[in-house]
Parts: sequence; structure tokens; C-alpha cells
Amino acid sequence: MEIKKHWVLLCLGLMGAMLLSVAACTDFAQQRAATLRLPVPVDGAQYVGSDSCADCHEELVAAYSGSIHDRIMASETAIGMQGCETCHGPASKHIDEEDPEKIISFKKLDADQASAVCLRCHSDGEQMDWAGTAHPFNDVACVTCHQVHNPPVQQASLKKAEPELCYECHALERAKMYYPSHHPVREGKMVCSDCHANHGSMVKNLKTDERLNDLCLSCHARYQGPFVFEHSPVSDDCTICHDPHGTVANNLKKQNEPYLCLQCHEPHFHAGRTGTSNIPMKDPYGNVIPPSRYNSNDRTIWPKAYATKCTQCHSQVHGSDLPSQTVPGQGRSLTR
Repeated sequence: MEIKKHWVLLCLGLMGAMLLSVAACTDFAQQRAATLRLPVPVDGAQYVGSDSCADCHEELVAAYSGSIHDRIMASETAIGMQGCETCHGPASKHIDEEDPEKIISFKKLDADQASAVCLRCHSDGEQMDWAGTAHPFNDVACVTCHQVHNPPVQQASLKKAEPELCYECHALERAKMYYPSHHPVREGKMVCSDCHANHGSMVKNLKTDERLNDLCLSCHARYQGPFVFEHSPVSDDCTICHDPHGTVANNLKKQNEPYLCLQCHEPHFHAGRTGTSNIPMKDPYGNVIPPSRYNSNDRTIWPKAYATKCTQCHSQVHGSDLPSQTVPGQGRSLTR
């Protein structure tokens, strides 16, 4: 009976986990549906074609003519329509009454409604995860970055080239690019979209569907390993130690040594914190260390800890295949 009881509890736990997963998926589906709310077309209006639009919007029609959207066939769009009314809705009342309120105007739409019109056609590939990303939740629409009517000056019909377009919102990242250590974006060797999936992804809007580290290792392959002695932060997340947009410390480190290392590790000469001891210790090379050098009453211990770079000894911080050379009694590798 006791065994059956445990099985019942286990089954109930699994069912509860499944119900929570279904609820989470339902919430996401509702959230996605709310984000992709389409604007309501003008009641009673009919489709009349784009030729009539040129009577009032001659400049826009001329600029739109020959663009990528103008060259799309009606069968390729989500609603089987070609031209202006594909996005702006049926225009018969707008044309007959010359009323600007009788047409879908993107200037008057919310960001999510404006993007919903675009996502009727651009709903796969890179744009598939758009609804769950940070851009729509910060009132950024497709037309915030892309232009439709005018001929594309930049690739993908962007209003400006990268990174200047991204910098209009991401001022902090722009400032970091002027730090002494930064990725070569300002030098023109990289752009933001080399790392970021601007339309969304499963991992922090980055161009990877797995780990963040996989994106970093696509360029920094020498740190990939596997290594016999691995450094845990390297395996978990590169940004634990590095800020990819720019830092004052060298090599994109968030802080200089040894302060970065001391966020996780105790200061060096650890035995000096345990009190007076007469037990002799040896360094990795077998030399006897006098007790005065590692006792807590030695005032030189802490300055040594804070004035020494950890990588002077622990040079292979991303991982090493060398044998572990440890300090007796502490189990610390000098090559890890």
C-alpha cells in the first residue's frame, strides 16, 4: 500500500506539472493574440484598386512604384490583394468622401496594430517570434525601423543603416561602444544584427536557439573546449564575466582583475584567514612557506591579494587540459 501511495503522489505531481505547462502555453497564446490585434477596416468600404490613390497621393504612389512591395503579386499576399489596399484596407469610402478617417492610417495605429498588418505576410522565418520579444512590448512597430513607400535606401528597407538605426533607442549600448574595450562595431567591422536577431529569438533576442555561449563561440572558437579542467562561468554564460557591448577593463571584462575574480572566489593566500598556524605549507613547486606568510597576523597578505592579477598564475581561465597543480590542502588548480 505504501508503494501505491508513492506512485499516486508521483502521478499527481506529473499531472500538476503538465497543467502548469498548458496554462503557460495558453497565457502565451493569449498574449500573442493580443499583440497581433489587426485594425478594423472601414465598415462598408470596398476594394477599388490602387489607380485611384494616385489622384491625391501622387508622390507616394510614384515612390512606391517599382518597390519590392509593389512587385509582389496578389496571390503572394495574405489577403489576395495587390497594391495600397493590401495594407490600408478597402478604400472606396475614403476616395468617394475624401475623408482621411475612412482609411487605415498607420500614423494613427498602435504599434501592435501596425505590426499586425505586416505580420499577416511576414509571419515565418525570422519574424515568427516577433510577438514575444522586447520590441513590441516597448511600443516598437515594424514601421519604426522599416520604410514601405519610399525606395529602399538601406538593405531590408531600413530607414537608416546599422548601427545608427539601433542607436536611436539603445543609447546605453552606443555609449559603451566608445569604451576602451568594445566589439568593432564603431570601426565598421560588425553591425548589431551580426549577434542580435532583431525580430526575436528564443534566447535574449540573439541569433541562436540554444545557449548564449554558442553565439560567442561562433567567432571565439578557441575557447570552446571541451577541456579537462573547465571554468564553470565559461560553460554557463560568457556574460558573467564579459559585457559584449563595451567595458573600461581590457578584453570586455566587466571589472579589472582581481576584482572580477573576487566576485566568486575568495582572496588569494586563503590560509591566512584561518588564524595562526604552525603547520608548514608548500607551494606548487615544493618550497616550504614560512607560517608568517600565511597567518592572519601578516599584514602583507591582503595587499598581495588585491594587487596581483589572478591570470599571472591562472592563465587559462577559459579552460585547460594541463594536469592540476594544486596548493596542498586547498585543491586549487593553477591552470584552471
